[in-house]
Amino acid sequence: MKSNNRYLGAAIIAPFIIFVFLGGMYLKGFVFALSIVAIWEFYNALKEKNFKPIRSAGYILLVIYYLLNNNFELMMYVIVAAAFILLILPVINSEYTFIDVSLTLLGFIYCGILFGFVYLVSAKPAGEFLIWIIFIGSWLSDTAAFYSGKFFGKHKLSPRVSPKKTIEGSIGGLIGATIFTGIFGIIVQRYINIMPIYNYFIIGALCGIFGQFGDLVASSIKRYVGIKDYSNLIPGHGGILDRFDSIIFSATVVFYYLTFIIKL
Repeated sequence: MKSNNRYLGAAIIAPFIIFVFLGGMYLKGFVFALSIVAIWEFYNALKEKNFKPIRSAGYILLVIYYLLNNNFELMMYVIVAAAFILLILPVINSEYTFIDVSLTLLGFIYCGILFGFVYLVSAKPAGEFLIWIIFIGSWLSDTAAFYSGKFFGKHKLSPRVSPKKTIEGSIGGLIGATIFTGIFGIIVQRYINIMPIYNYFIIGALCGIFGQFGDLVASSIKRYVGIKDYSNLIPGHGGILDRFDSIIFSATVVFYYLTFIIKL
């Protein structure tokens, strides 16, 4: 039954790739929808420790961010204004604390802005090719890490956060992400010259490292609040944050590399 649930979950996830192919406003709308669910899962998880994030503020910030077309400069002023206003709330209503305010803003940044990098990468020149780096660097890293850990894993990577992960699996994931992203770059280079091929290998390695951190970050939050999955939205896979935890971090790495190193 559990195995069937995983196949069902995979079948639900598969159509998501269609939005990546469609790109543009379709992908933006899809990422926005994922961000809403992700922030809902994040705030729900915090309830387990009796934190009280101001949900309405998080959702409003998310809507404003996408209405501003992911404009960072304008959003910075909005976030500062939101922090200014929200910090007053615990004074007016003692039901909330400054920790609740902090977690409200963290949820928006984690589930909104970082998730939004998926769309922003696709919006760059040749973004219809570059966006695949995020998924190749993340999901193939996960696959390589799984099999490396299964066959060679002996030394625990971070037992307090994720007891099943091993150093050998982590190394395998890093190598897998680097090689497969590099191969992708070689193939893309035959059709369009976006950047020197070695950059694909570097980005793949960065995804292999930070994508795994994304997984561990999501796991550390779950372990702290005492839950197994963020939700049961995707049978056999948990919630959006369970399935896209490494994607969020990989998208951030890819966006920053392309923006500040390649200057796209």
